[in-house]
Amino acid sequence: MRESLRRLASEDGDGMERRGRNVGTRRVRVELMLGEHITVDVERKARGSDLLDQICDSLDLVEKDHFGLLYTQRGDPRVWLDLNRRLSKTFRNEPWDVRLAVKFYPPEPSELTDDATRYQVALAVRRDLMEGRLTCSQITYALLSSYVLQAELGDFEESHDINTALHQHSAVPVNVITPELEANIDELYRKHKGQTPAEAELNYLETAKRLSLYGAELHAATDCQDVPIALGVCHSGVAVYRDGLLMNRFPWAKITKICYNKRLFTLRLRAGEFDEFETILSFKLAATSACKKLWRCSVEHHMFFRREFPVPVERIPGFARLGSRRLSCRRTLRQMRAAHEHTPTAA
Repeated sequence: MRESLRRLASEDGDGMERRGRNVGTRRVRVELMLGEHITVDVERKARGSDLLDQICDSLDLVEKDHFGLLYTQRGDPRVWLDLNRRLSKTFRNEPWDVRLAVKFYPPEPSELTDDATRYQVALAVRRDLMEGRLTCSQITYALLSSYVLQAELGDFEESHDINTALHQHSAVPVNVITPELEANIDELYRKHKGQTPAEAELNYLETAKRLSLYGAELHAATDCQDVPIALGVCHSGVAVYRDGLLMNRFPWAKITKICYNKRLFTLRLRAGEFDEFETILSFKLAATSACKKLWRCSVEHHMFFRREFPVPVERIPGFARLGSRRLSCRRTLRQMRAAHEHTPTAA
């Protein structure tokens, strides 16, 4: 399976050129997790969900709802494609460029039922590390890298060049590689003897899920004292980071309202055991568009991880509709788990 995924980019691109195109189709260039590209043709009236399904089918991904498509808009390289909107209303000149990414990171990677999905999630975490969205200590870098080498190269052999392998398989950011780190990776890699690629990938994700920035979508903001912070939205809730350090975390169960007004993003928190009233927290963002992006991200994550099924977002008196009709959440995590439980297993 792993080798077929690596060959997909070149084979798919060549095949599309040979088969030609229908008049009613549009060409889309898709960047995969580690920078490879494939080209697919979609119907002229296709929506974002149709494109995502087509890409996932080509990669044999069963648990599609963890994934989304990113594109660049007005200089922002991380805008999520609206799955309910026709692609022709988002893009103009061909080829349309998108990037496959994990939108909803699984809180428990061991619950993923599909090896191909788990492999793609592991690749997404590796990209997060390489691009600096996910950071960790040196010893965690070493442990994660050792699992990458075990998954990609198999059992340790004396002939393996650790430095070359780290670069070749995008296992760790170049700027953190030191002789001491390489020595730690070498030592840990030797201990993984006998692990299959699937086992190494699961161990990789089980280690990564403990990091505070695992699966977090970060949004630059300022607090009530105009101190620069980052708001991270993930499976557990909304967190506040300052200089990369976790300052506070607000679980979904404690959040009763999420709204914004122009540049002001507001969370209403349930009263605690010793509190008489609810708490209202507000944060400032650089622009209304950034605030709306954070609002959508928060509502979609809450819906995916907390709701039984997707529901329309109620209009709050005094606020605009907030684009609730364009929330890109097709199935929730509970629906995915229920579907798996009712899927008959092969004898």
